[in-house]
Amino acid sequence: MPKETFFNLPEEKQNRIIEAALDEFAGQSYEKARVTVIAQKAEIATGSFYQYFQDKKDLFKYIADKMASKKLDYIDQDMSQKKEDQKKEDYDFIQLLREMYLSGFNFARENPRLVALGNNILKNEELRQEIWKEQEQETSQFFQRMLEEGQQKGDLDPEIDIVHKEGLDLEDYEEEMEIIENMLYFIKHGIVNS
Repeated sequence: MPKETFFNLPEEKQNRIIEAALDEFAGQSYEKARVTVIAQKAEIATGSFYQYFQDKKDLFKYIADKMASKKLDYIDQDMSQKKEDQKKEDYDFIQLLREMYLSGFNFARENPRLVALGNNILKNEELRQEIWKEQEQETSQFFQRMLEEGQQKGDLDPEIDIVHKEGLDLEDYEEEMEIIENMLYFIKHGIVNS
């Protein structure tokens, strides 16, 4: 994340740096992106860049974090608007999921540079895993809320354990068998309550 000096900058200057970085990171791979180009486009000295960010990766991860939050906020707002336009109760879980993905596609159409940035994240396995690890909790909470709402409305099978579990712990056999049983139940019975 940025150093405190970045947050002390005027908002206009922060935005210039972010926009310049977004152009550079969206235009080419992470490996080929250059801090000097970002600094030049943002109209700051390269030395100043390092007063604001630890390194190129620090800036990249910050922008990826902002991108993920912006996308989740966009989808959340879009879904709220759709629910206002049509009675919330009219959406079953599958329709809600469909509308969520449509919101994601609309976000992509409206934000092509962010999509290019996301595609560049996918091309760098180490960076992808690092960024995903940082985004996992927020993303999991977003989907968990959807699943819980689906269960509360009776659209989803209440027997499905929707709480995200972290990896397998071979030391705790009984807990791991419960996770496996839940997965097998899901495979056998599906997600939709019939």
